[in-house]
Amino acid sequence: MQYNILPDTHIKVSKICLGTMTWGEQNTEADGHEQLNYAINERGINFLDTAEMYSVPAKASTQGSTEKIIGTWLNKRNKRDDLIIASKVCGPSAGLPHIGTGRKFNRENMTTALHKSLERLQTDYIDIYQLHWPERPTNYFGALGYHHTSDDAVTDFVETLTVLDDFIKQGKIRYIGISNETPWGTMQYLRIAEKHALPKIITIQNPYNLVNRTYEIGLSEIGIRENVGLLAYSPLAGGLLSEKYLQGNRPDGARFTLWPNYFTRYAHPNTMKAVEKYATLAKEHGLSLAQMSLAFINSRDFLTANIIGATTMQQLKENIDAIDVILSEEIIKEIQKIHVEFPNPAP
Repeated sequence: MQYNILPDTHIKVSKICLGTMTWGEQNTEADGHEQLNYAINERGINFLDTAEMYSVPAKASTQGSTEKIIGTWLNKRNKRDDLIIASKVCGPSAGLPHIGTGRKFNRENMTTALHKSLERLQTDYIDIYQLHWPERPTNYFGALGYHHTSDDAVTDFVETLTVLDDFIKQGKIRYIGISNETPWGTMQYLRIAEKHALPKIITIQNPYNLVNRTYEIGLSEIGIRENVGLLAYSPLAGGLLSEKYLQGNRPDGARFTLWPNYFTRYAHPNTMKAVEKYATLAKEHGLSLAQMSLAFINSRDFLTANIIGATTMQQLKENIDAIDVILSEEIIKEIQKIHVEFPNPAP
């Protein structure tokens, strides 16, 4: 396994982070424990990512199930300090009435959310506590254009950072991060933290894959210059970059077969056109599409960790094996040609 240093810390995290959002829906508790045992004990992964919202698709009956599965494993393992665990607090969403459609990043909501996450995880602290998506209306989850609306009802950034600072002082979290953020939002958190001597964000968890490289537009420079590490999620575009959906296939039990209307960011026709071209390129060089896709992400200088997810052990092993794949300059150039032809079809 390869490791990176978490920005502004001395902590080494595995370049492959184990994503967990299918645990409790597509994966059972036993599946989750098997993945944890293999990834951590056999492959050297020490970094886990979860969220209060998971598993997905989000619904009341499974909300918090992923954290619970990690928690029962931690309880049996009786060892915590060698792992880095990241979780997230939800922002507002009309699709989450069971959590709260008007959820704000204020003291009351975040305190309740954090305590529930700690209880489910069966731990005293979370290493990186992330704001899952912005509270303010902006362009994320597939939206490209920004349409301004009033921010009058949005919690002030100072208040949010002050609450997170208190969590750190209480020993309940160690560091903070953001997710699904824009360049403006990222710089606001950085500017306000410096101005008011509040905690600095050390990570940003945004989508990054061969069909969505929008992170490169603005955020990649911010990440490098301001020392905010990318935790790349959806590196296989929800499985589209794993070959299973090529030529119109819809395998039984696969995510887009089970929930064809849930992940709309991947619905543009150009997405599959790009995927087919990337698949041909991978085959020409003796690689699987998944390994080429993951290896590309692993090669980026702004990456801190690549968050992989799997519903089978075979998928998990293949995804972790990608850490040893080095792409030639020729392949990188060919990837860039396809990207120019089909730029970010699945933002």
